[in-house]
Amino acid sequence: MRKLFLSVAAFMLALSASASLPVSAAGRADDKAHRTVKGHVQVPLNLAVLVQDDLVSRVGSELGVTGDFIRALPASSRVMVGYLTAGTLQVRQPFTNDLEQAARTLRTPVANESAAPYNPYVEVLEALRKFDANNSNQNAVLLISDGLDTSRGFDSDSALNSIDLKRAVREAKQRNVSVYAFYAPTVGLTSYDQTAVSYGQSALNRIANETGGRAFFQGTSFVTFDSYFDNLRRALNARFAPLS
Repeated sequence: MRKLFLSVAAFMLALSASASLPVSAAGRADDKAHRTVKGHVQVPLNLAVLVQDDLVSRVGSELGVTGDFIRALPASSRVMVGYLTAGTLQVRQPFTNDLEQAARTLRTPVANESAAPYNPYVEVLEALRKFDANNSNQNAVLLISDGLDTSRGFDSDSALNSIDLKRAVREAKQRNVSVYAFYAPTVGLTSYDQTAVSYGQSALNRIANETGGRAFFQGTSFVTFDSYFDNLRRALNARFAPLS
């Protein structure tokens, strides 16, 4: 059984990694033209931006592009900013239509194991319950995390079939929220253990795929979120924008 789960994790990891590879030189011209038309999210969102607080400090250098993404959302979008940290979800900004204010509440992760959440999905579940069912915007979460849940063991079954991950998936479906994920390593296991990276990325794939979103990563680390945000805009428009 363990070999089966490892094979599934490896397949899912390879599939998403290939989907996130840079475009070929031959396709760059067409891709640039596509971004000219599709370079902004086209429909208003209720968006929860969730950042795991024990991510490596390099994530702090990506706050500028993250803030720019928030500011460029369509008018009437509403944004919440929260951190998955030790003990509970830290909401830095409740849902607001003041996009500039939401962007300003982003902060550099603590980047210390003392700030690690019990597991990321417990606090994702908490965040999902803050979505307003009466708001007409499309609902999405941007989860910036390593995706790894070791709270009930460190093996493929525990990671890919995490009880709290499955609870978060059910809650997201009930509230019609799509989860999109950016992988980044923490200062803990995923900064040095390739098996942990594989488990975490595969878990992010699961919560994204099962809620209608997508997970974005490239290899076992990251350099910049720029390409992630390009892909995220396209994915959001493909899912939510009306056909023209």
